[in-house]
Amino acid sequence: MDKLHVGLIYGGHSSEHEVSITSARNVYAALDPAKYRVTPIRIDRAGRWHVEDFETSVLNGAEEGPASDRETLFAPAAEGGEIYVKRSGGTAHLEPLALDVAFPMLHGQNGEDGRVQGFLATLGLPFVGPDVLSSAVCMDKEVTKRLLRDSGLPIVPFRVVRRGERPPYEAMAEALGPTLFVKPANSGSSVGTSKVDDADGYARALDGAFAYDHKVLVETAMRGREIECAVLGNEEPRASVPGEIVVTATFYTYEAKYLDADASRMEVPADLPAEVAARIRAHAADAARVLGCEGMARVDFFLTPDHDVFINEVNTIPGFTARSMYPVMWQETGVPYPALVDTLIQLALDRHARDARLKTSRA
Repeated sequence: MDKLHVGLIYGGHSSEHEVSITSARNVYAALDPAKYRVTPIRIDRAGRWHVEDFETSVLNGAEEGPASDRETLFAPAAEGGEIYVKRSGGTAHLEPLALDVAFPMLHGQNGEDGRVQGFLATLGLPFVGPDVLSSAVCMDKEVTKRLLRDSGLPIVPFRVVRRGERPPYEAMAEALGPTLFVKPANSGSSVGTSKVDDADGYARALDGAFAYDHKVLVETAMRGREIECAVLGNEEPRASVPGEIVVTATFYTYEAKYLDADASRMEVPADLPAEVAARIRAHAADAARVLGCEGMARVDFFLTPDHDVFINEVNTIPGFTARSMYPVMWQETGVPYPALVDTLIQLALDRHARDARLKTSRA
């Protein structure tokens, strides 16, 4: 059987560029070379695409830099799109990559928010993870919360602040409580997020969040445990055993997630009563259905001391680093890392084949 040709897309024009590299490195290692031929495709910090050979790629430890001997070109086609490499030197010529499936491992803006997904859909390439709409919806925390709330799922209370608005801390504290989280509406990995409990800290937090987005969420600071649940599947998503993030830092910052091994630890499965674990798994699967998260998603929860459950965020391309919960939760659920990436690729191919059967004309 011929090997499937996978385009592993990583890096990105995003504040989570480095995390994406680490995630992609782990995914590459999990892809069975007996089944797959993998081409790394790096998006640099300026948004340029570079088709790489693994041996000289950033995934293999090389320094980031331009691929000076080649250009990357794109062409949609009726029978499936194509990514071309134009090599210079001698007679310039185009080489089609002939990918079977794309595996975006991009976190944050310009990669997890539907932009790359829309581009891959335009090319006609199957791709791993949620589609254009669900990616965009889940990236925007306001839209996510409104859809979940309207579907009867429990969310953390919030208010929205748009650029040019400056509602006073006292009004926010009266509505949401004296301790608040302030975060960009479209960002991930706690980038630009602050925990505040006074007017001065609130003002600084708004300034910090507006550096990353034109819209900011102000949320109630929930007292309780941070629980996560992984989701896998297309039309009928299934949920993993829940895991817990035990944080020793002030809150689960970017540094606590990825850089400081002493700032947090994972406990998988989480120590939960069976009824609470079942409720979290059901809410995770329901959230994926409501938001259209086919392929994969990670749903983050707060669990109060009274065992009330609130959905915090939904991530459409969860981390795959050594400190990431998504693959660990599936490992504990009985799906080891290599089987997980196999399943994600198959889900992408199945969805692409399903969607190709839809009519695009009245004939």
